[in-house]
Amino acid sequence: MVCIAAFIILALIGVFVALISIFKPKIGKAYLKALKKAWGCLWKKVRLQKCETGFKEDVKNTLLSRVMLKYPKWVKPLSIIIEVLSVVIVIIAIWAILTAIKSLLALWALGSCNVTKPSACTLGAEVCSIDESEPTNLLEATGRWFTEWGEIFEAIPDKFRSYEASDYNFNYIAINNFEVEGLPTAVDIFDPGCSVCMSSYRNQKNAGFFDSYNVRLVPFAIQDASGEYKFQNSEIIVKYMFASEQYESDLSLYIIDKIFTEKNSEGISYQNKFNEDYSIDDATAKLEQWLREAGVDDGGIERIREIVNYPEITDKMNENKEIIENQLKVKGIPTMIYDGKKHTGLWTQEN
Repeated sequence: MVCIAAFIILALIGVFVALISIFKPKIGKAYLKALKKAWGCLWKKVRLQKCETGFKEDVKNTLLSRVMLKYPKWVKPLSIIIEVLSVVIVIIAIWAILTAIKSLLALWALGSCNVTKPSACTLGAEVCSIDESEPTNLLEATGRWFTEWGEIFEAIPDKFRSYEASDYNFNYIAINNFEVEGLPTAVDIFDPGCSVCMSSYRNQKNAGFFDSYNVRLVPFAIQDASGEYKFQNSEIIVKYMFASEQYESDLSLYIIDKIFTEKNSEGISYQNKFNEDYSIDDATAKLEQWLREAGVDDGGIERIREIVNYPEITDKMNENKEIIENQLKVKGIPTMIYDGKKHTGLWTQEN
């Protein structure tokens, strides 16, 4: 283990030694000599052959040379410590390599190098992530590490399959209130509180995406493992969208367009107001104000309130959650299905 640990350490400091050797070539030569010896030992270990004990002793003697002269009794315990530290270094190096491989596979298969918290990965798509709960102890953390490997391998075959919007029985809102014959179908999963979803919606609207596809909008309020909503008013917005759509088909589109594209008198986007300032009563009042602006009378508002509290609305949300999290195994939204593929993250015209 000592020679393997030595190779790992020598490999890590190689860049610094290379810089130093520009001014002191002797250091570079000594480093290369030691690295070659360490590599020779490591290569023998890989082939299940014995390492040269000489190199191992050289490493120990180099580290313990001063101790031997002044404190000879310390040599044996320090030698044991070096062996233990060597094992620790090797274990950490193996763990780091496996973690790097896992992150790269997750980035390719799931679109994020962080399986548990996708938005924490700066290399992945820009998303509002559907996060899992953080492990609270070492046992849970170890179990999660292996579970993540399982999720990655399970997702790999999905990279090679095609997706069709019509294959999933979502509860949705049609962007044009009806589907135009001859246009391809697209599914657009979004959370009203997600800023990335807002940017995607604006991009799609400006680029004419909604005119090129029969878009099925799927409002989805992200929840964490404990059932808490990621954005404080997303649940009530989604309920009002489904209830309004059931009362009159174009009302829900009016609501989401207000949230995603308009600002209040102070120049603050309505999405920010719902996410940061409005209580649930404030949010409800604002939604009903918009419904009145769209022409709904008091009787209609009362009817929509009743529909909001129907178990049917909660069932619709739960059915969508089942498809999104368990069938599509979505880790972040916005997520779209169109042209035979699943797309996750901010939509741009280049998509």
